[in-house]
Amino acid sequence: MTAPFESIQSALSKIEAEEKVKIFYACESGSRAWGFPSADSDYDVRFLYIHPVEWYLSVEEKRDVIERPLSPEGFDVSGWDLRKALRLFRKSNPPLLEWLGSPIIYRETTDIVSHMRQLAEKYYSPLGCIYHYLHMARGNYRDYLRGERVWTKKYFYVLRPLLAILWIERGYGVAPTAFSILLDRLVTDPALREAIDNLIEQKRQGNELSEGPRIPLISEFIESELARLETAVSAPANKPPMTEINNLFLHALHVAWQD
Repeated sequence: MTAPFESIQSALSKIEAEEKVKIFYACESGSRAWGFPSADSDYDVRFLYIHPVEWYLSVEEKRDVIERPLSPEGFDVSGWDLRKALRLFRKSNPPLLEWLGSPIIYRETTDIVSHMRQLAEKYYSPLGCIYHYLHMARGNYRDYLRGERVWTKKYFYVLRPLLAILWIERGYGVAPTAFSILLDRLVTDPALREAIDNLIEQKRQGNELSEGPRIPLISEFIESELARLETAVSAPANKPPMTEINNLFLHALHVAWQD
């Protein structure tokens, strides 16, 4: 499956026209951004957008997410309004931070995202991110990886958040989007690394990786980390003030619609 850059741009421009918004940032999320797509993986296009000023001057509760059905080309396209994104940014939302750090960027106009990246260190909450990743790892392990036969693909959806927690615990900062960076820095046991690399290669070769036998080395690592973290993580602390977030929102309204 190929996804010409122009086709994604056309899909984004169509959304802009239909929704009367400006999309100022779009990137790849999921397995393609992580670095191990299957041959038939969808394109998980995620974007940030902003409405005209008048849209925000209302007492109504309005939908702040735009989603489109999976297209025949395999485009899974959805995005968040900037105000929603900034509220999540204040909470150090890991999916948003991963979008901002995606190695595959389809669109970046204005300086809005560069300002967000500059503020990321100030609003970054290690504990908040750890809490999010642990919740994700626990849920996927519980639902898909217990027993002697497991949903093999879901190993990635437990391994990645657990490695992200290790990254944060060691003081390396915001966890990178690319899975290979996490592996190279954190997985030093040769046997475990080989087992994970074999799983990645199977996925890259196009295998569905649906139901299969438990992989002992990977499962044991997961179970050990989950047990270690069970009493080590508490709820995140209070969120930082909104002043700079509000200033960025006002700036974004100006630069997005100055023409």
